[in-house]
Amino acid sequence: MKNFFDKLTGAVNIDDKTNEFEELEDKKENGVRIGALGEENENDGELAIDVYDAGDKIIVKTMVAGVEPDDLDVSITRDTITVRGTRREATETTKENYHHKELYWGSFSRTVMLPAEIDIEESEAVEKHGLLILTLPKIDKERKAKLKVR
Repeated sequence: MKNFFDKLTGAVNIDDKTNEFEELEDKKENGVRIGALGEENENDGELAIDVYDAGDKIIVKTMVAGVEPDDLDVSITRDTITVRGTRREATETTKENYHHKELYWGSFSRTVMLPAEIDIEESEAVEKHGLLILTLPKIDKERKAKLKVR
């Protein structure tokens, strides 16, 4: 079992007998990877996320470098956001040839409670140079409208 620091940083002990990515690839059901884009998993790496208030919207930023768009899933509700994905390792060398290995390969996920309710339909996600930027417009709770009685 990984400790908190290992989950936070995504550190991998190369002396372990198993490779999480290989285990993930072996877990397939009808050609779909299990645990990669499904529910959060104890073995998932935890994604670092910045969340800040930009007046009428909330901005969420996270690094997803090396992740294919098809391997990325962003789910939002009015008060939470969940980013899940899988970073696939292109095996260029064997485990025995590594001197140091810190990059995280495999599934990751992160769910964050948002500081305000957001408008789901108006939200946008843009990935540029490995940085995922989510723009989440806030719901204006002070907005009023007059209804005409028939």
